[in-house]
Amino acid sequence: MQMSVEWMERHQVALYVAGLALGSVAGLAWPAVAHPAELAIHPVLALLLYATFLGIPFDRIGHAFRDWRFLSAILVVNFVLVPLVVWLLSRIVAHDQVLLVGVLFVLLTPCIDYVIVFAGLAGGDSERLLASAPLLMLAQMLLLPVYLWLFVGAEFVGSVEFGPFVEAFVLIIALPLVAAALTQLAAARSRAGRRVEQAVMGAMVPLMVATLAVVVASQVAGVGARLGSLLLAVPVYVLFAVVMVPIGMLSSTVAGLDVPGRRAVVFSGATRNSLVVLPLVLSLPAEFDLAPLVVVTQTLVELVAMVVFVRLIPRVIPADARASGTAASAL
Repeated sequence: MQMSVEWMERHQVALYVAGLALGSVAGLAWPAVAHPAELAIHPVLALLLYATFLGIPFDRIGHAFRDWRFLSAILVVNFVLVPLVVWLLSRIVAHDQVLLVGVLFVLLTPCIDYVIVFAGLAGGDSERLLASAPLLMLAQMLLLPVYLWLFVGAEFVGSVEFGPFVEAFVLIIALPLVAAALTQLAAARSRAGRRVEQAVMGAMVPLMVATLAVVVASQVAGVGARLGSLLLAVPVYVLFAVVMVPIGMLSSTVAGLDVPGRRAVVFSGATRNSLVVLPLVLSLPAEFDLAPLVVVTQTLVELVAMVVFVRLIPRVIPADARASGTAASAL
């Protein structure tokens, strides 16, 4: 069992690419799989987050939450700098309100779930990212209507229902977080609890593969069928991912963060809340029926970008502080 876990961890990036490919093949070859795959997204993502949270020492979360330097950097990046970047990039699709709304929903909301996994794979500080997750979620719930009002208008904001946003947070973040804390408590007190903890943490890579596969399988046929309308959003997402790397690097350097903290800020700035925001976009009025596919297109672009970033970010923000300064200036 231990040998299998170690093998999967060594080959995890290749396995994630295989998950993307499997989901694409299944979704395109059997379009009927889209509905059951969509229903499976939240349960699989909740399991993935449960396994992720198990790897975080909860007895140190209080210390991480007191790190105001890191929290200030991550808040400035996501709620001051990102909106400026999003406004500029969204001019590419500003002529089409449906595309604009989909792009704004997904790019204005920082990721609070699988960013922890990808940042951890790249040597980022997943502990501090976890500590910041509730704050990021609360801030985006409060600020998203403000940004939509500024970028789209008051009439549109009045048509949005925010109930699904809260529901997604409870089911995908809060419950797995509580379950992980209880599991850690049980593991500290009993052998059975330790076995459960080890088994779930050992399933991290398969759970990530399953999450990637079901997300892609659920939406790839719909994206393919309306590809012409969605292609304009793709350069927006690619440019966003590219631009947020130097912005995250510069901001975290100015904040004086260590290497794991800087990597975490870069991932937080570049990774968006697509899986959590999708239920909210699905609740929009009928004339915005393309908006969910606009969000899912960002997911597909971002997943590819994250596989690249897992390899790239440790190179542009190396552990050697002197090399780090060289890499940052070169970028």
